[in-house]
Amino acid sequence: MSAQARPKVVGIIQARMGSTRLPGKVLADIEGEPMLVRTFERSRRASSLDDLVIATTDENADAPVAGLCQERGYSCFRGHPTDVLDRYYQAAKAVGAEVIVRITADCPLMDPEVVDRTVEAFLEAHPEVDFVANRWPAKRTYPIGLDVEVCSFEALERAWMEAPAGYAREHVMPYLYEVEGRFRTRVIDCEQDLGGLRWTVDTPEDLAFVREVYRAFQGRDDFSWCEVLGLLERRPDLAAINADVPQKSFRAEG
Repeated sequence: MSAQARPKVVGIIQARMGSTRLPGKVLADIEGEPMLVRTFERSRRASSLDDLVIATTDENADAPVAGLCQERGYSCFRGHPTDVLDRYYQAAKAVGAEVIVRITADCPLMDPEVVDRTVEAFLEAHPEVDFVANRWPAKRTYPIGLDVEVCSFEALERAWMEAPAGYAREHVMPYLYEVEGRFRTRVIDCEQDLGGLRWTVDTPEDLAFVREVYRAFQGRDDFSWCEVLGLLERRPDLAAINADVPQKSFRAEG
């Protein structure tokens, strides 16, 4: 970026108790800790983040999420239940974010190195860009569940003002990348194509998979995503647990 001072980079983790396929998943236990804690603790190790916030809804159903944040000392913002783009925008504005890093709570294998690589690709882009991600709707090389999206506050604000209702607001950032040329975008790729691996949690099978991964690491959360790859090479039975789960389209709502 052209600014002399490094901009304030804030990670925002969206989390809610409601889920179409696995209600309450963000607080599901994974070897002694809620999934949201696993995602937060792994994400906060990214050296590129100046702050990390959990953005949940202002509905009563999400009071347990806010309660967990208070208990653990996590920054928490409560906002619109379905307009997640508005929730992100308001959260970003509240903490003075200049660069926003989108992470979702159902990614308990999120890796700080992947976060840092994506953020640095954004900050170091020449010419400057508005949006960087490590996956595209039609092109993914990182495992599902290591998804990181980075944008400027200005780009997020424009999306907030212009994006229509529906999936573009529920999934926060499609407006930034779905039309070529609307914004300056970039995608970064993994050194090998691992896009067929499923490490996110959307179903009971996904939850069973990540529980087995954490169990294999004795409940620690400091293992790297490359160590998970090594585990799956040794234990192909683990990847088979959720291999048949279909991935929801980025246009899906609910």
